[in-house]
Amino acid sequence: MRPMRDDTADYRTLLLEHVPMMDVRAPIEFAKGAFPGVVNLPLMNDGEREAVGICYKQRGQQAAIELGHRLVSGALKAERIAAWADFARKHPQGVLYCFRGGLRSQIVQQWLKDEAGINYLRVIGGYQEMRRYLLRVLEDSARDCRFTVLGGLTGCGKTELLRQLPNAIDLEGHARHRGSSFGQHPTGQPAQIDFENSLAVDLLRMQAAGITHLVVEDEGRHVGSCSIPLELYHRLRQVPLVWLEAPLEQRVERILQEYTVDQLVTFAALYGAQEGFTRFAQQLQLSLSRIARRLGGERYLHLSAAMVLALERHQQGDPSLHRVWISALLQSYYDPMYAYQRQQQEGRIVFSGEAAQVLAYFHSLSTHF
Repeated sequence: MRPMRDDTADYRTLLLEHVPMMDVRAPIEFAKGAFPGVVNLPLMNDGEREAVGICYKQRGQQAAIELGHRLVSGALKAERIAAWADFARKHPQGVLYCFRGGLRSQIVQQWLKDEAGINYLRVIGGYQEMRRYLLRVLEDSARDCRFTVLGGLTGCGKTELLRQLPNAIDLEGHARHRGSSFGQHPTGQPAQIDFENSLAVDLLRMQAAGITHLVVEDEGRHVGSCSIPLELYHRLRQVPLVWLEAPLEQRVERILQEYTVDQLVTFAALYGAQEGFTRFAQQLQLSLSRIARRLGGERYLHLSAAMVLALERHQQGDPSLHRVWISALLQSYYDPMYAYQRQQQEGRIVFSGEAAQVLAYFHSLSTHF
């Protein structure tokens, strides 16, 4: 038996040191929000939790506890203890938590000790207090960090450039969405709380490394279905803006690669070649239909027809025809929209140039980010 460790409320260390965490909340709670890399091994499933909750309201805490012990007993109890013990043995320095760090996590902790001889650390305050801690990180970062925003026309390579900076916060990466109507990822987006938690952990790690000047991509309030925290969003509307430039031909090629060629590869890997192509084609056409009203009927029909032809050719192994609708969409829709946005923000622009120049500019701001 390992020596007993003390339970902890050191949320900063848990998050910064990637401590393995076992979340014993019910799956429905976990789905609403969790922390990066956490494993859900619940004490009760959704139905059991609901039954215990109803009992608690109708008959009080003691009756609810007794019902919980009856529902999770025998072979079912042994099965769950085995799963927790397996996690604990694989991650001896890990922790477990429930929603408030109360009864459920204490029961799991006690059962692990009694049935498997494992003393396992519990997070005091549980998910609720760790979530509050990360919300404070978001608020403090919005107020205290120095930010520069990277803008530019669609397809100019903002994300590609950000990946070369040690002080970049990738909002689109956290949201698993590229920010436009065409920005959906095949694997879908995280829940809003998951987005906020992962963003807060990233900010926390930057600050722990002494990085207080951060670069983020120019985004609207919403990145797909995820919303940038309001205080942070307002702050990013006021800070210096660097504008990345790239010629049309280069932007068309980048979009062709990322939004059609690479996207199809991902769909095919997930669903197989035939179903993957069908899903890829459906998503591409749905993305265009989302902006049909803003495009206008005639322009939408023209672009839609060009996309159908490109998809037919792409299914035969040649994606080149996508250039037709991509180029037309950029020149007639996205570029005018971004040109207007740039004009509105002209007073914030502190530098503009192509990728190598912008990269050099960011590196010149500080020898240590």
